[in-house]
Amino acid sequence: MRFDILTLFPAICEGALGESIIKRAREKGLLDIRIHNLRQWAADKHATTDDTPYGGGQGMVMKCEPIFAAVEEINAAALASAPRVIYLSPGGRPLTHAIAASHAAGRGHLILLCGHYEGVDHRVIEHLVDDEISIGDYVLTNGALAAAVFIDAVARLIPGVLGDENSAAQDSFAHGLLEGPQYTRPVDFRGWRVPEILLSGNHAQIAQWRAAQALEKTRQVRPDLLE
Repeated sequence: MRFDILTLFPAICEGALGESIIKRAREKGLLDIRIHNLRQWAADKHATTDDTPYGGGQGMVMKCEPIFAAVEEINAAALASAPRVIYLSPGGRPLTHAIAASHAAGRGHLILLCGHYEGVDHRVIEHLVDDEISIGDYVLTNGALAAAVFIDAVARLIPGVLGDENSAAQDSFAHGLLEGPQYTRPVDFRGWRVPEILLSGNHAQIAQWRAAQALEKTRQVRPDLLE
């Protein structure tokens, strides 16, 4: 699966996407991640990518020209159909497991546009963006961090990326519930013991216990998921 990231801070993405599981997936050819500095499509000698907002207000707004030029150049070189453009923004629809799974199943080509400052000129959203995604109800200093989160959420659902194919299927949200508690050695730590059911070897009862624990945690922490 291919991702093209358009950002003003490529080093942020390189760091986050150059380690651990994502790094190994890139080395195996499961992920093709290309990180672009939007300034290379700026038209002036100062590599300007933003300007003051019409109507006044604080901050700067990312300009149309570099963004359109970047997307159109990537589109022109695409081997298949034009990639979908996803804008990472706090104003988008919330990223969910279902959205990540849908993109992982499609294994297509995505362009991730990272918002910065006060966001992008709205004409970009109206005429270029296919989907606007938020990773949560808060604001970050830049969208490069959100792009890394989005890619990680999608990539780990692609077969072969995780070491165990069943790992993702047992995660929180995979079945609409949060994941229950996990334990490892030692059995007794400072008088706190691992639940005896997990030591019993009875896999059917363990599965029932885990299901009940997942349901209870979801009820306590995220009751909205049960609605």
